[in-house]
Amino acid sequence: MKGIILAGGRATRLRPLTLVTSKQLLPIYDRPMIYYPLNTLIKSGIKDILIIIAPDYSGHYLNLLGTGEDFGAHFSYIVQKEPRGLADAFILGKTFIGNDCVTMILGDNIFDQDFSSEIKSFKSGAMIFAKKVPDPERFGVVDFDNNMKAISIEEKPALPKSNYAVVGLYTFDNSVVDNAKNLKPSARGEIEITDLNNIYLRKGEMKVNIFDSLWEDAGSFDSLLRVSNYMQQKSSTK
Repeated sequence: MKGIILAGGRATRLRPLTLVTSKQLLPIYDRPMIYYPLNTLIKSGIKDILIIIAPDYSGHYLNLLGTGEDFGAHFSYIVQKEPRGLADAFILGKTFIGNDCVTMILGDNIFDQDFSSEIKSFKSGAMIFAKKVPDPERFGVVDFDNNMKAISIEEKPALPKSNYAVVGLYTFDNSVVDNAKNLKPSARGEIEITDLNNIYLRKGEMKVNIFDSLWEDAGSFDSLLRVSNYMQQKSSTK
């Protein structure tokens, strides 16, 4: 299993903070944001990790993370000059993925959950994770039948069919590279992760795991503060 962290983009919602560094290097309580997705992958047994970064602050990542030796892992880097959608990560990472399966996590997604058993037991197809949220229209939304089997995934629907949001953690078998290459850009000009997920769903090869612990998409000032406070409180109780 290989790992990918997507840490590109311009994060305009977090300016002026992101005028001087990358969003994923901003602090979450006592450590840089990217430490959290790194920890999620490494705890799941993934030690070979590709970090996809924007060109402006690529040197910041190298200075902070280096080769990965300090983390007991090996890090590679690819510069993404222009964001083309989440699914583009698998095209950029084709050589890195090789013949292996791959788990991608978004660099601004913070979890307080151990996904190691699910990821280590993954065999084929695709696997995503979903959590019930109060504002599903902001996310990819997965709907289930009466047996809690996934039947649809929609990207930011105006009228969500459920309250279950797809979070930024995705595991795929090796077919993901070719499937991503065959995607057509959406109306906003990006190749969408939801379209990629639906390929596997239509084939009956998609597994959706529901969880109920902390998940923050740390792309706003409020979410940065909220998750920092959570981590501070968690640290103080140890």
